[in-house]
Amino acid sequence: MADRADSTILQPVLLRPSPGFRDFATLGGLEASVRGTLVAVWPLEMYARLGSKASVSWAYFVVGCASLAAGLAVPVLARHIPRRWLYTMGAGLYVIAMVLAIVGGVWLTPLALLAMGIGVVTNQICVNAYLMDYISRRDLGRSETLRMFYSALPWAIGPAVSVTLWQYWQPFPFVIAACASLLMLAKFWQLRMGNGKAITRARSTPPHPLAYLGRFRAQPRLVAGWMFAVMRSSGWWIFVVYLPIFCVEAGLGDRIAGLAFATSSLMLFLAPRMLRLQHRMTLRRSMIAAFTGAAICFALASFGAWWPLMAVGGILAASVFLVSLDAFGSLPFLMAVKPGERTEMSAIFTSFRDVSGILTPGVAFLILLATGSIPLVFLASAIGMAAMALLARRLNPRLGVGPGPRAVAGQKVSPKVA
Repeated sequence: MADRADSTILQPVLLRPSPGFRDFATLGGLEASVRGTLVAVWPLEMYARLGSKASVSWAYFVVGCASLAAGLAVPVLARHIPRRWLYTMGAGLYVIAMVLAIVGGVWLTPLALLAMGIGVVTNQICVNAYLMDYISRRDLGRSETLRMFYSALPWAIGPAVSVTLWQYWQPFPFVIAACASLLMLAKFWQLRMGNGKAITRARSTPPHPLAYLGRFRAQPRLVAGWMFAVMRSSGWWIFVVYLPIFCVEAGLGDRIAGLAFATSSLMLFLAPRMLRLQHRMTLRRSMIAAFTGAAICFALASFGAWWPLMAVGGILAASVFLVSLDAFGSLPFLMAVKPGERTEMSAIFTSFRDVSGILTPGVAFLILLATGSIPLVFLASAIGMAAMALLARRLNPRLGVGPGPRAVAGQKVSPKVA
C-alpha cells in the first residue's frame, strides 16, 4: 500500500497525462535495442567461454531456474518497493550484465546472462502491469502490435550487426547495449507513470504471490494462455541459442544464424497485418494455424542432420509463425486477467520466459547428452508446437472477437478452456 499512497501523493494520476500506445511502443523499442543487440551474441559468447554445447545448455538451464525464482519474488518486492523503482532496478541489472560480460570469463559470463535474465523478467512484470493499468482490454491487441512494429528495426539490424562487431572486438555489442539500457531508463522516467493506478485500497495484507497459483490453475484460459507463451518462447530459444551453435558445428559460420534472425525480425513490420488477419480468422483459428505451421517447419529443420541448410531454412520459415504468435499469442491470457490481480498474474505470466528458459535447455541437454544431435532438438520442438495446436482447438471460438463478427463465428463454446 505504501507504493500506491506514494504514487497518489507525489504523482497524482489526474495531474499527468496517461501514457498511450506510442509511449509503450517507444519503451518497447528501446528495450528491443538492448535485447536485439545481444540476442545472437549471447550463445556465441557462452559457447566461446564454456567450450561445449552441453555446457551451454546446462548454463542456460541454471540461469533459467534462478530467473524464475527471481520473477516469482518480484510481487513480494513490489509491496515494499514502488513499481517505478523496481523498473529502475531491472534496467540497472541490464547495465550490470553488460559490465560483467565485458570483463568476461568462465564464471562472469554466465553471471552476466543471469543478471540480464533477472532484469528482463523484472521489467516485463512492471511493463505488463502498467499496460493493463493504462490500456483497455479491447485495445491490448493494437498496443502489442504497435510495440512490435517499433521493435522491428532493432530486432532486424541488431543480430547481424552485433555478431559482426563481436568478431572484431567482443565487448563492442555489450557497450552498445549498455547505452541503450540507459536510454530506455531515461524514457521510462520521462513518461512519469509512477507506480500505476490504485484500483482499490486493500483492507488486509494481500496474499503471497504464490497463493495466486491456485487461482491461476483454477482458470483454464489463463493456464492455456501461459502454455501457449511457454512454447512460443521455446521456439525462439531454439532459434537464438541452438541454431547459431548448429551453424558453427556444421561449418556454415557464425554469421548465418545472425543473418537468419535479422531476416525473421523484418517480419515484425507485418505485425499489424497479422493482427488484422487474426481478426478475420478468429483468435482460435489463428492460434491453431500458427502452431501447426511452426510444428511443420521445425520438423523440416530436423533434416538438417543430412542437409545443414535445411535446418536454417526450416527454422527461418518457423519464425514467420512465431512472429504471428508474438502479435496475438498473449491475448488469451491478458484478456482473462482480473484488475485486482494484475501484478501477481503478470508475474505468473512473465514466468513463461523463465520456464521456457528451463524447459528448452533442459530437454536439449538430455538430448545432446544422449545423442549429441542438435537436429533432434529441432524435432522435439516440433512435437511441442503440435501439442499446442491441439490445445488451441479447445479455445473459445469467440475469444477476442468483437460484437459484430461473433455471429459469424457461430461455433459451440468449449467449456474446457473457455
